[in-house]
Amino acid sequence: MTTTKRGRPRSFDREVALVQATLLFWQHGYEGTSIADLTAAMGVSPPSLYAAFGDKRALFTEVVERYGDTFGAFMENALDQESDARTGFARMLDDAAVSYTDPDHPAGCLVISAAINYSPGTADVEEDMRARRAANVRSFEKRLTDAKARGTLPEGTDTRALAVYFAAVVQGMSQQARDGATVQELRRVAEYAMAAWPEPVS
Repeated sequence: MTTTKRGRPRSFDREVALVQATLLFWQHGYEGTSIADLTAAMGVSPPSLYAAFGDKRALFTEVVERYGDTFGAFMENALDQESDARTGFARMLDDAAVSYTDPDHPAGCLVISAAINYSPGTADVEEDMRARRAANVRSFEKRLTDAKARGTLPEGTDTRALAVYFAAVVQGMSQQARDGATVQELRRVAEYAMAAWPEPVS
């Protein structure tokens, strides 16, 4: 007697499916991506998608977390790996120019663009993205405050304002990339942005 095995087919590759979901949400946003779009791109049936990832909201949360550890990791890497804050922020902006215009994936930043358009029913998605962007600002501010304490920024530097400034530059670069700006153009933007770095008084 032949028995029928249940569950996901052997060909299901969770990581590959997650990449496909990431690219869809990145390109079309949360509202603009349907379950039908996801199952078609991921090569799974709706029951398999729900079994592996939960509902669309849960899948999106996993996508965003994964994005931060993969495509979006350049920001944290730049700030962690450089020996001083100025070099770290300069590298972060330059890496943003490269990442946001990479033809191998959608332009810009998923966390910045994926929840621009939302309905009252999905306001929690926008709130989550806003919270993540606010966390980046706080991270910038902490690094800048540490730099001021070490004397590599002037004593009177408003580190909160400077952190918001760098966040605004990053967000603007993301949108410009989605509008077609080239890597060369965004690298020049990054250079001009760093001209605002306050120099310590001799």
